[in-house]
Amino acid sequence: MESENNITNRTVDGEGETEQFPKQRRRSRGNRADRIVLASSGSQLGVDVGVEGHAAEIDVERGRAGEAGEGKHKGHALASILGPAFVAAVAYVDPGNVAANITSGARYGFLLVWVLVLANMMSVLIQYQSAKLGIVTGKSLPQILGERMSDAGRFMFFMQAEVIAIATDLAEVIGGAIALSLLFNLPLFVGGCVIGAVSTVMLMFEGGKTQRVFEKIVISLLLVITFGFIAGLVIAPPDPGEVLGGLVPHFSGTDSVLMASSMLGATVMPHAIYLHSTLVNDHYAGGQEKPSVRRLLNGSKVDVVWALLLAGTVNLSLLLIAANSLYGMQGTDSIEGAQRAIVTVLGPTVGVIFSIGLLASSLSSTSVGTYAGAEIMRGLLHVKAPMWACRVVTLVPALVVLWFAPNPTMALVVGQVILSIGIPFAIIPLMRYTHDRALMGEYVDGMVKHVIFIVVAVLIIALNVLLVFLTMTGRA
Repeated sequence: MESENNITNRTVDGEGETEQFPKQRRRSRGNRADRIVLASSGSQLGVDVGVEGHAAEIDVERGRAGEAGEGKHKGHALASILGPAFVAAVAYVDPGNVAANITSGARYGFLLVWVLVLANMMSVLIQYQSAKLGIVTGKSLPQILGERMSDAGRFMFFMQAEVIAIATDLAEVIGGAIALSLLFNLPLFVGGCVIGAVSTVMLMFEGGKTQRVFEKIVISLLLVITFGFIAGLVIAPPDPGEVLGGLVPHFSGTDSVLMASSMLGATVMPHAIYLHSTLVNDHYAGGQEKPSVRRLLNGSKVDVVWALLLAGTVNLSLLLIAANSLYGMQGTDSIEGAQRAIVTVLGPTVGVIFSIGLLASSLSSTSVGTYAGAEIMRGLLHVKAPMWACRVVTLVPALVVLWFAPNPTMALVVGQVILSIGIPFAIIPLMRYTHDRALMGEYVDGMVKHVIFIVVAVLIIALNVLLVFLTMTGRA
């Protein structure tokens, strides 16, 4: 009979069984502390022999691994949120803005650099508010409007919003047709048909499981735009001192004040406001897991800032190219004239790159404009029309202008006036709804932010009213 001193009793977790084995140090399987009971002289003495030091080391390692995994998860979550603002941002680099920025630089040099910077800051606020409304409510701005308006009100609001969408597409299709004419010498009408066909193919990827494919196509075009419009800065970089001087707010005569008003007034694109509140939800239409509201809001801030920083860089680059290389040159008040001036000063290669950027600008912005028109119809009229039908509705007027208008560039001016009329209809409801606690709950805008939004909205609306007046009276 073995001595009790040489016997150890161990209780097996979860089973209540006892096994006997010679007394010696044994490593616990699964890293659990063992209860060792020593039996001697007919009595037992319970002694806890915990492997606390070893367990503590394991806990530390697990903690480190958890923190690393959480960091990777956060990084992955942020990357999965990015995208909607970049799609909306192409509205800020459409052919209309290209023409306006080049004209500003060619006429006034670096004088109005500060205007573009201020305009971009206002755009960040407004686009984030649109994204916030969509994230918190799960609905787009047109949907919310459609739920709160009478049938007659919804129809009237839809009509003005659809006119805005058509005016937007007018500038974008014309810009693309001009780009194809510059690159391949195609007639403007034929170029417009090509733009319409290619953009229709792009829109086939919109929605559902291919939504993110659509986003990637648009973002890729945005990168082409960026390269196409900043290439001239690499060839002929401006004087940093002159650029910094342009950041100081000042004017040079009444004409420069009018130009600044036009630039600030044209900052916000109504269809981008309507659409961004849709994009933040359509981003997950493919069945991807949707993060929490707070995480989406934080990610959207990064998305909006980065996207509009890129768009702002493009617009600023256009102004700087014109200010540095085209200042004082005649004929730069049209896209064709600006391209010819670029070829003359910077060479044919830069001219071709510029035209490619203009083409990418047209394709991306016209697709996004049609997308916005479809969402406006769905939200206000509760009608989900096929995307190709929405494409036809906005494309036909542009093709008519290209066929009959002797000076299509003039149509860009008219389109800008129509856009200016539509801005209050988008920005005022957005300002109201983001300050509605019943709608936004805990994410409602605070008083300080709401006041800032009011100031920005009043400034933009006032400048757009001024722009419409000056254009209609022939002073712009």
